[in-house]
Amino acid sequence: MKYVYLICLFVSMPVFGQKIIPFIDFNEFFRTFENGAFRQIEFQRIENFKAGDGAIGYYDNRGNLIIYDGKEKKQVANINAEYTVSDHLITWRIGETLNLWDNGKLQTLTYRSENVATMDSLVVYQDNRYNTLNAYWNDQIYPITQMSGTLLWPANIGENVFAYRDNGDFYRVFWNGEIYDIDVWVGSIDFSCGTDIISFNDPTMRTFAVFDKGELVDVEPQFVNSHKAGRGFVVYEDRNGNLIKYQDGVKTTLSNFGASFWEVKDDIVIWFENNFLYSQVGDKKIQVCNFKPEDYKLKNDVLVYRNIMKGVDAVVDGKVVNLTNQMDATYEIYGSSVIVGLFNNSYKVYWKGREYTP
Repeated sequence: MKYVYLICLFVSMPVFGQKIIPFIDFNEFFRTFENGAFRQIEFQRIENFKAGDGAIGYYDNRGNLIIYDGKEKKQVANINAEYTVSDHLITWRIGETLNLWDNGKLQTLTYRSENVATMDSLVVYQDNRYNTLNAYWNDQIYPITQMSGTLLWPANIGENVFAYRDNGDFYRVFWNGEIYDIDVWVGSIDFSCGTDIISFNDPTMRTFAVFDKGELVDVEPQFVNSHKAGRGFVVYEDRNGNLIKYQDGVKTTLSNFGASFWEVKDDIVIWFENNFLYSQVGDKKIQVCNFKPEDYKLKNDVLVYRNIMKGVDAVVDGKVVNLTNQMDATYEIYGSSVIVGLFNNSYKVYWKGREYTP
């Protein structure tokens, strides 16, 4: 059952034409790699930076908070502030004042903020002026719920969707500018929120259910052991230990051998079974390696991991690529590119099938 809060266009998260890959070089200059070329952003040492796929926030040596999006640098504060950078949004707090950068536009969301979650295309925040839970999405502010007592903060917030409990113990979902009813339950529910999708064990129907682009679907007739949501899909382990992917109404078995670990992030799922690591993006499954990596990162459709030589390998565009065998090299993912940190603050970037060095 759906309660329509406001009629909005069906809009996905914003798309940026290029990704910005930041790093600090051996001269302590702040630089980026953009669209196949290196750029110098600052000629003096910066204090710190945080970056998503589409923008960077950083403090320069004068204590100014600056946002750079590949087109311009914009100073947004000249005092110390808490700031958070997602792939498409940047928020910062000066005292209790919560400010937002969204694709070059600046605005103040509230002057009395408390809890804040900044996601790819969604900001969820507590407004203490009215004791409300609010959501910013698609250039609009939505009052979600108001309470006279303690405000209940959502336990799990996705990139453009989240579930919450109001003061009547009614669970609801906010997605694409609308509010959808889930059910009444006095206890907690373990939601996993991704992009356009939420999974949970339904305590009233005793089923494993999915909120999928505005529709509630019973995927399994009983609870599952664990579940994680990605971009438009859910992966779960059923009662028999099978690892299953649900997407667009279709269930696909990934493993029926009992994966010893598995993870979901954005467009990619990985799992380890019978001493092999596998990854899958869309319907393309590949065997990655025959060992369990000591460390790894997932983002978008990319896996980067510590190889057997203690260097760095990656899975990009469905192919395993050796980036370096230098021990303890660092790595980060931006878009579908990877930056690797080597000795003496030197770097290499893997972008569109080629390696680039400054």
